[in-house]
Order: sequence, then structure tokens, then C-alpha cells
Amino acid sequence: MRSEPVLIETRDARGVTTLTLNRPQAFNALSEELIAELHATAERLQRDETLRAVVIAGTGRAFCAGHDLRQMRATPREAYYRDLFARCSAMMLALHALPVPVIARVHGIATAAGCQLVALCDLAVASSEARFATSGIDIGLFCATPSVTLSRNVGRKAAFEMLVTGDFIDAETARRRGLVNRVAAPDALDAEVEALLARILDKPRVALELGKALFYRQIEAGLPDALADASRTMACNMAHETALEGVQAFIDKRPPGWRS
Repeated sequence: MRSEPVLIETRDARGVTTLTLNRPQAFNALSEELIAELHATAERLQRDETLRAVVIAGTGRAFCAGHDLRQMRATPREAYYRDLFARCSAMMLALHALPVPVIARVHGIATAAGCQLVALCDLAVASSEARFATSGIDIGLFCATPSVTLSRNVGRKAAFEMLVTGDFIDAETARRRGLVNRVAAPDALDAEVEALLARILDKPRVALELGKALFYRQIEAGLPDALADASRTMACNMAHETALEGVQAFIDKRPPGWRS
């Protein structure tokens, strides 16, 4: 296994990039180096106009076990922790800002900031063997930053229970609560990710990009502002040649002749 903290793989001409957390001996804990590499990679990908989707995966037995506690304990200063968590939040926001769907491929445990990363992704496919927890509370540390993305995926009481108990939930419970979209047997996980990708990749990027940006803006807005923003976005999308071709193809009862 290569020693880079993040393995980057661009698959064929489809524009799918896979970012694999590569610290298997540390359960893919988010070290300073891994955070920096993910952040830099996300910023590069934001400028890639051929990008269609991103998959985030992990090596070894875990998807991601959160922050690197050994590294954190070695520098017991509040200023250091403030800077570390700010850098981690900036990395998460850079991934969130990618204009295409980001899919978490969760094969093992996702705890604390690892659970935050799953919740941050637009979509998530989990192995039936995956487990999820915000278990910082077990060592006296409330998972404050994970609570932000977790509570935007899972209902309030279910999220708060995870945060104050540290208890694990299994993949099927995570699916029912809205933390993941799909659950597959371990040997079918890649096929399930591919099936989801196939449904996304046959759609035009311009519609996905406009739609993703609007989706998150409107969630945080009041209803009147959300509807006004959505109306502007739909008008912009409808005026684009991609949508005009799609509508004409529907009228003509033929497949659309999209170029992307």
C-alpha cells in the first residue's frame, strides 16, 4: 500500500474521482497531513470542469475513526486545537463546495469526525457491516463539529442521543435515520456505488451543478427566500441549451442529444 495520506484515482473518461483515506493502521484517522491533502485536493477538483462525481472511501478495516487523538494529545494547547478544528472545517467545506455529487463509500466504522464526513457527503452507500457513532463523549469530548453535519441529516432527538451516549448504530439504522442512502452486503458494496453513479452520470452536469448549489442554499433559507431562489435557478437552468434539448427530446419522444 502506498504511503500517501490520500490516494487519488480518476476512473476512465466518466469524470469520476475517488479519494481514498489511506492510513489503515490508524483507522484512517484525520491527521494534520490527511486534512491538508484532502483540502488541497478538493480545491484542485473545484477547478476541474470534466469532473462528474467524487467518491470518498477508506483503506483497511475502517472508513474513518475521526481525528488523530495521539497527534492531538501531543500538543495540549487551546490555540493549537482551535487552528486544527478550523483547518478541518475548511477541508469539510471545500469538499461540500464541490459542484458535483460527493458519495461516501462506507465499508467499516465511521466515528466522530469520520461520521461527520459521511454526513457532509451529498450521498452515502454503506456496507451492512459499517457502524456509525459520535463517540467523543466517551472520552469526555462532546462531538461539537460532527454535531453540525449530523443534525442536518438525522432528526434532532436521534442525533442528540448519538451525541450524548456515544452509542454505535448499524448501517440499516443509519439508513432509516437518513445518514446513508443505501446499504449493501460487503461483497456488493462497489456494485451498489456503481449503480448509484450510473444514475447520476447519465444526467447533464450543468443541471446537477445548479441543483446542488440551490439545494443547500434553500435548506438554510426561509420559505419565501427559498422559493424565490429556486425560481431564479429553474429559470437559469431552463434557459440553458441542455434543458432546452431535454425538453425538445421529450416532445419528440427521443433520447436527448446531450454533449455532457
